Amino acid sequence: MNIIVSNSLDVPLYIQIKEQIKEAILKGELEDGELLPSIRNFANDVHVSVLTIRRVYDELEKEGFAFSQAGRGTFVSRGNQELLRDFKRRIIEQDLQKAVHNAKMFDIEKDELYAMVDILYEED
Repeated sequence: MNIIVSNSLDVPLYIQIKEQIKEAILKGELEDGELLPSIRNFANDVHVSVLTIRRVYDELEKEGFAFSQAGRGTFVSRGNQELLRDFKRRIIEQDLQKAVHNAKMFDIEKDELYAMVDILYEED
């Protein structure tokens, strides 16, 4: 897992890390039940505090993307498929909101936008 953090962003480090892990889970790069790195090792690899990684793992658990087992570690959880599906939909909705906003700004009609989406969907 390749996590990149930046101190120059306005986004807190724990959120940067959490979002990258969630993205890896949603893309299937991290499998259900896969052991996440230990807090200490992960903190050393990413050059952040162990408290930052603890917060990341806690947040992932709260959101249903991970679960912990005492003495064993923290594992990827894809068990709540409806939660994952809803999360994916929200990402798409955000992108579509931008596209609709831009289409209106450039006077592109809804039918033309639909046609563009159809073409792009078929190409990919």
